[in-house]
Amino acid sequence: VSCLCGSAPCLLCGCCPSAKNSTISRLLFTFFLFLGTLVSIIMIIPGVEKELHKLPGFCEGSGSVLGVQTHVDCGSFLGHKAVYRMGFAMAAFFFLFAVIMVCVRSSKDPRAAVQNGFWFFKFLMLVGITVGAFYIPDGAFTSVWFYFGVVGSFLFILIQLVLLIDFAHSWSQLWLRNAGESNAKGWYAALCIVTFIFYATSIAAVALLYVYYTKPKGCVEGKVLISINLILCLIVSAVSILPKIQDAQPHSGLLQASLITLYTVYITWSALANVPTQTCNPTLLVRNSTGLATATQPLTTWWDAPSIVGLIIFILCTLFISVRSSDHPQVNKLMLTEESAAGAGSEAAAMESGVHRAYDNEQDGVSYNYTFFHLCLLLAALYIMMTLTNWYRPDESLQVLMSPWTAVWVKICSSWAGLLLYLWTLVAPLVLPDRDFS
Repeated sequence: VSCLCGSAPCLLCGCCPSAKNSTISRLLFTFFLFLGTLVSIIMIIPGVEKELHKLPGFCEGSGSVLGVQTHVDCGSFLGHKAVYRMGFAMAAFFFLFAVIMVCVRSSKDPRAAVQNGFWFFKFLMLVGITVGAFYIPDGAFTSVWFYFGVVGSFLFILIQLVLLIDFAHSWSQLWLRNAGESNAKGWYAALCIVTFIFYATSIAAVALLYVYYTKPKGCVEGKVLISINLILCLIVSAVSILPKIQDAQPHSGLLQASLITLYTVYITWSALANVPTQTCNPTLLVRNSTGLATATQPLTTWWDAPSIVGLIIFILCTLFISVRSSDHPQVNKLMLTEESAAGAGSEAAAMESGVHRAYDNEQDGVSYNYTFFHLCLLLAALYIMMTLTNWYRPDESLQVLMSPWTAVWVKICSSWAGLLLYLWTLVAPLVLPDRDFS
């Protein structure tokens, strides 16, 4: 009980090597997010979804949409509603901590004890907010919260792109450094093979997008979006190997461009899967209030392949946010993260004593911005909420879940923003020669 009410290190000190207090706290908050995600996944499973009407208060009353009174069928889209309320609860939980932790500079601040301890009470708080969220009446909530989810998901996709670009640069630098130090051609061969695999997968995926999401006559939007992103990917790939770019950034190359291209193709696929035209979108699911599918194929699951891939990327990026600081100072500044030298003596002492012990590495200064970290988890909660619901929303009658064009354009715009961001990382040293981009 003392560990549950105390600091984060106490929870894991007996089963892990010497670790930083800041890292363990981030992992435990991420565990809360994953726990809420798991509950959301369980609630959207068809067998469980049918039993949600038994939750007290979840299906009571009717609501109003934009001031117009309308009767809301309690039995429609129970899993969809449950995921929205779970997403609201997690977003409210992390927003509360983001506000509380504003301007915390070191672990000497009394609020740092709240960040790094009292986990049992935090869990009770999350449970309480979740229970309260299920008493939110139907009606305007789903319609309004959809747009909060759209904005939050767009921002989280941009964070994913920043992390992906940083990962690609770090990957390329590591292999090139190993090749230079060991003077072995195997590293260069591995670099070429991985780059080839990424580009080959991207080309195959683009071909499949043209086959399945376009028609010889019609589907102009899909053809235009695929073609634009294909052209943009070719442009950034060509820019990455220009002589001037190579002189300014010797480590830039096709590995990074191939990884960004593959991710852009995935975002394009995810956007096309939300096109609300049945003839141009074979994976479109349209559910009525009885939960049945009106698509040509029977509905076996409420998730599609892009959502599953998005869930995997979400897990990897969230863990990336929680445990890693970048090798690049510019990325650390952008993500408000830095490696703190505080606690180095405690780490050495723990290693010498041979005991498993977590130490406070934030006495002289926090190693990450508490508020920004919670805002990232807030955006992650909104992103997973939209992913699990396929970015669908009820129509005006609140009896049919439809895929809006809003989801398509948000995803496409996020892919364009990501490509522009990567392009900026290439040309920034040339545009701003006085700044240090090492």
